[in-house]
Amino acid sequence: MKSYDIAVIPGDGVGKEVAREAVKMLTVVADKYGFGVKVEDFEWSCDYYLKQGEMMPKDILDILKDFDAIFLGCIGNVTKVPDHISLTLILQLRKGFDQYVNLRPIKLYPGVETQVKTATPQRVDMVVIRENTEGEYSSVGGFFKMGTPDAFALQTGVFTQKGCERVIRYAFELARKRQKFGSAPPVGMVTNCTKSNALNYSMVFWDSVYQKVSQDYPDIKTDVALVDALTMWFVKNPDYFDVIVASNLFGDIITDLGAMLQGGMGFAAGANLNPERAYPSMFEPIHGSAPKYEGRGVINPVASIESIVMMMDHLGEEAAARDIEKGVAKVLSEGSVRTRDMGGKHSTAEMGDAIKNAVLEAGS
Repeated sequence: MKSYDIAVIPGDGVGKEVAREAVKMLTVVADKYGFGVKVEDFEWSCDYYLKQGEMMPKDILDILKDFDAIFLGCIGNVTKVPDHISLTLILQLRKGFDQYVNLRPIKLYPGVETQVKTATPQRVDMVVIRENTEGEYSSVGGFFKMGTPDAFALQTGVFTQKGCERVIRYAFELARKRQKFGSAPPVGMVTNCTKSNALNYSMVFWDSVYQKVSQDYPDIKTDVALVDALTMWFVKNPDYFDVIVASNLFGDIITDLGAMLQGGMGFAAGANLNPERAYPSMFEPIHGSAPKYEGRGVINPVASIESIVMMMDHLGEEAAARDIEKGVAKVLSEGSVRTRDMGGKHSTAEMGDAIKNAVLEAGS
């Protein structure tokens, strides 16, 4: 029997609650489709930092390298540890395991309300591919002459040919697979999210790599949007977009807006992928840890459950992934179970149970 070893890092705040629902989905599809799942929890978090003086062990990469995948709940609690310190756990895993693709689908399910009037289930179906290991988050720079009138900080973005090319190529390959605009050419479109009118080195370089890679995909439509204009068009014409490829910073920003198109952060999932599978990939809801809601059981677990969809796809368990998707769609469209963010009173666990039951019914 095929079996998968999954590392689970619940993290901070509501992380334990959403992690339980993610593991619930793993268990139900494993039982349904006859594969094994072995889950091991790791209590790395801000509380761990307060006890150990570090967010994670120094040998974290060695500890996790043989797992098939990693699930991360959420990290951060500024009342305990500054965010720039707590974030080192995520950054070390992304960079150490060369998870250079950050995959963030933006889809609005029927039955989910959004504050954006132009967003409907028929109009919101796009994917943002964010470069995940370099760019503006390269951690290159420093503080200088601190405590003096001449103090300054220097933050340097690093854009390499290899780093830009591989993530842009991934975006074009995904556009081919999605075939959003039909089977006849062009089958899809990749929008280059840039800011080369102002960032005259990094983004001009990024644009040049995009142009070079696009020549290998004559069947895919090309498109360019400055990041500030793109945020406007996300709201005005969400149905225009298919696949968007963006640098680390820009991808981080536009996907929070994308989350609002799909009904809020409780529906937004993300995958940190090493497509070559040389290292484990990591899957997570993209929302924060929401410490004020910790232990209250009110958080929407759909984002964490959607991240398991991506995990199953990555592991090659497509039937399991489609059943979870169907389960989510069924529960949300029926509207009989609604968490607090959806205007309802059901708990995190009740939403998870409803989706679990729908998964069991799918295909039966």
